[in-house]
Amino acid sequence: MQTDSSFRFERGVDPNNIIYALKRAALLIKEIAGGSISSEIVDVYPNPVTDHRVNIKYKNVDRLIGKQIPTENIKKILESLEIKIVEEITEGLVLDVPPYRVDVTREADIIEEILRIYGYNNVEVSTDVKSTISYAPKPDRNKWKNTISDLLSSKGFNEAMSNSLTKSAYYEQLESFKAENTVKILNPLSSDLDALRQSLLLGGLEAVIYNENRKNQNLKLYEFGNCYFINPENTNSNSLNKYYEENHLALFISGNKNNVNWNKTTEKSDFYKLKTYTEQVLKGLGYSIDDFKLEEISNDIFDYGLKYQIGQKTFVDFGLVSKSLRKSFDLDRDVFYADFNWDVLMNKLPKTKQFQAISKYPEVSRDLALL
Repeated sequence: MQTDSSFRFERGVDPNNIIYALKRAALLIKEIAGGSISSEIVDVYPNPVTDHRVNIKYKNVDRLIGKQIPTENIKKILESLEIKIVEEITEGLVLDVPPYRVDVTREADIIEEILRIYGYNNVEVSTDVKSTISYAPKPDRNKWKNTISDLLSSKGFNEAMSNSLTKSAYYEQLESFKAENTVKILNPLSSDLDALRQSLLLGGLEAVIYNENRKNQNLKLYEFGNCYFINPENTNSNSLNKYYEENHLALFISGNKNNVNWNKTTEKSDFYKLKTYTEQVLKGLGYSIDDFKLEEISNDIFDYGLKYQIGQKTFVDFGLVSKSLRKSFDLDRDVFYADFNWDVLMNKLPKTKQFQAISKYPEVSRDLALL
């Protein structure tokens, strides 16, 4: 049941503080309103919330803060924060964190609290460079994003920006996206925003139907964005290592290729038009289309489509969005979608640009007759 009380408690109100609050309320009622205390406290509480236990190591405190803080100072800071020191071991401390500190669940959170009280200004900036300086040219991702954005805008595309939060139910219905790879939000505001997206496709389809419902039916949209995943098979001690993200570029076209014009018949957008835009993006990044291997794809995302590969790396998937997926969004028109893996595109970006000099001589045409 969703209530105001449950909304507060799921966001970290200390359940162990109820008795204190109840006594204070009863005291105020007695003093101000002239009431009387009728009985002792009756507590029906099946699962008391215990303190959260966290271990910290001194070497990790020094490593993350960048300065060696005396152990006595660390202990005083923790005690001032009402974090109990259960046991002192050779390498560090065993701590109990009170339930009302819902933001402190890991060793890194404890270290952040220590640094906050110790003072950021008390940590000197190191003058030593503790890494090797080597020059390795890397592509300027922002520059290439701007280049491709300009290219697509010149072709009539508009940039879309969809929410990174989406429905986890989307991915439970599609085999192409594994539900166990979905990153779920601990305390979502609603079931419509309870997970991080695995693809730009679903947010893009929401944008398409939003525009169609407002009579804007001839669409060309593109979006740059991150997609988020969790690998449940990763059993590394660092719980953050199982999370990873990828940067993608998505193209959407729907409706007619051109607006209504008195001297030109309207033509519907088709797969070949999307293929043209896809190849223009690849060429704009300096790739040669001849270097790619083409494979057909057909799954619960595409009714038909192609993917461009070099070796085992897939650079882009594109095709007609499946009828069943379009139906789930109440879309009657065909929607064509291309998904570029931007990380792969940047990592495999051609390092040299090849060009052919313009001829110094004017073009000459000659007729040759053979008898």
